[in-house]
Amino acid sequence: MREVDPARIARDIECIASFSETDRSAGHSRPTFSPAWAQAREYVLQQAREAGCETRVDAAGNLHARRPSLGWDAPAWLCGSHIDSVPTGGRFDGVTGVVTALEVLRAAPGAPVELIVFAEEEGTTFGLGMLGSKAWAGALDAAALSSVRNAQGQSFLEAGAAFGVDADRLAAERLAPSRYLGLVEVHVEQGAGMWRDHVPLAVVTAINGRRQYRCSLQGAANHAGSTTMEDRRDALAGAAEIIRYLESLARDLADGSPRTVITVGRIEVHPNAINVVPGRAAFSIDFRSSSEPVISRGEERLLARLPRLAGARGLAIQLQQTETLPVVPLDASVCQRLRAAAGRLGLQLPDAASGALHDSAILAPLVPTAMLFVASKDGISHNPAEESRVEDIALAARVVVEAFQS
Repeated sequence: MREVDPARIARDIECIASFSETDRSAGHSRPTFSPAWAQAREYVLQQAREAGCETRVDAAGNLHARRPSLGWDAPAWLCGSHIDSVPTGGRFDGVTGVVTALEVLRAAPGAPVELIVFAEEEGTTFGLGMLGSKAWAGALDAAALSSVRNAQGQSFLEAGAAFGVDADRLAAERLAPSRYLGLVEVHVEQGAGMWRDHVPLAVVTAINGRRQYRCSLQGAANHAGSTTMEDRRDALAGAAEIIRYLESLARDLADGSPRTVITVGRIEVHPNAINVVPGRAAFSIDFRSSSEPVISRGEERLLARLPRLAGARGLAIQLQQTETLPVVPLDASVCQRLRAAAGRLGLQLPDAASGALHDSAILAPLVPTAMLFVASKDGISHNPAEESRVEDIALAARVVVEAFQS
């Protein structure tokens, strides 16, 4: 075993951060399959090769690296995350797990480890998250991958063709669970709890479930000056009322599960003119909780109330569910393995639940999976101000090395 090197980890983070479509002062933007994303992936690939590894890309566009002495068929531990980002995001989301995996390969050359970089985790490039892990796990087929589009109008299959994505090989290269001892994904917490409580690392035992919807309201565009308030069918005003209701619904449901949240993060207004009453509004709804009964109860209330709020304003409503993912418990034995490894290093790790979704949630039903959280400064994430301590990331790498070698 070699020493985990915090300076090397810091260099990896800074190098990956330098690959961005935006100036670093405005955050970091790496849409999947973009030139910036390709540069970042090439950096990881080269670092893995310098560590003595062979690399390959599966048909879903995920990058893999192993030492030749291990071979591709021997059982191994998966370790990694993603390098795509939200627009103007931070340096650490996803990247933390990738650089940890790189450092594990360097520090533990004899351990059975396979680095993985999942393609399109965030969902902001193609409108649906975790495409690489879902396709590798067999949860999405070629038809589904051809139906999602990026800003250039390309499907995941079209945009990814230059990066190894191949519909004809998807079935043959699907994840084979027997080849893996498990998955450990290191990720920043993206919440304030650990930083506030001075906790550098935590073992994640569950990942919140999620429902996502697209809501469209149709009213009537009309003149802003001559249409009385009583005569309006204002789609944006209706959207505002629904959004206020969703906020109060989340607060009510949080009494049963504190990690229950509802977010409207995207809204479109037509005709979007200063002197026209909005005739149509469309917006996203992202509903998450660590409790499956709370998700079911909240969905029931949401589906019943939104049509009534729209109807009271004379608005037509379309509500489409775009994604449903259950609460995912992580593997108790792998979680205990991480706790035991930390204990041998003189650490006691608390348990945590993840409010955000990760590729780990997709693989957990197929291979034993756990996560390690690293504290996020002030809980800021998906933001240029995102920050985690390099020494905490190095500590996570030491725990993973100890877990994989035991």
